Amino acid sequence: MGVLDGKVALVTGGASGIGAATVELFAEEGAKTVVVDLQEPSQGAGDLVLSFDVGDSGAWAGAIDRVERELGGLDVAYMNAGVTTGEAAIDKLTDAQYRRIMGPNVDGVVFGFRACVPAIERRGGGALVATASLAGLIAFPPDPVYTLTKHAVVGLVRSLAPQLEAKRITVIAVCPGITETPLVGADAAARLKEAGFPLIPPRQIAEAVLMCATGTETGQSYACQPGRQPEPFHFSGVPGPRVPGAEGMRPPLMPT
Repeated sequence: MGVLDGKVALVTGGASGIGAATVELFAEEGAKTVVVDLQEPSQGAGDLVLSFDVGDSGAWAGAIDRVERELGGLDVAYMNAGVTTGEAAIDKLTDAQYRRIMGPNVDGVVFGFRACVPAIERRGGGALVATASLAGLIAFPPDPVYTLTKHAVVGLVRSLAPQLEAKRITVIAVCPGITETPLVGADAAARLKEAGFPLIPPRQIAEAVLMCATGTETGQSYACQPGRQPEPFHFSGVPGPRVPGAEGMRPPLMPT
């Protein structure tokens, strides 16, 4: 018996790297899996394979309709597709580089969550997980715009948690350090290994995703480093007001 027996799980960027490792682990745990990727996954991976651009808002409705029609519903959605710009200098960043990264890294998560929430709610609840990065928690000067996109994912997850909790849907960000995937590149991976820097096996991140998808916590951002258990990142609060009579007061919550 697996922890995902009877569940349906969708993984974007599921043809390689962390996504492929997660599809494999989800299947081992009994889930029917949906692989979303512009690349073909390995033979036999996924009970349903969908090829579309996750940054295309119009493609999501039809995709989720197919998932519900062919597999009976959706319980877990993992937004993992992502790219880098490879550009450190902001004055050299091209429009094409910027648009290319915003599609999967930000639009794909927003549009994916938007499409998946109603489907998961129809199943009585479930889980959303998104790949952020340690670059979503700290500064990463080698690729500032990549860092921007991952901070966006973390902010989205933290902000969505209260409203989704009422729908019995958890939402968590996994924040890996440098993981041995095609995103890192063979040359960079070789240099890191030569320097003795440990890379994270994709399976380790997949295990963190499984933990997030089957737990009860929500709104967390889990930092993942080589050889360590995933740890929730603790965000410090911001200074409150010092106006007489309102010292430390928080703004009233907006109506839901």
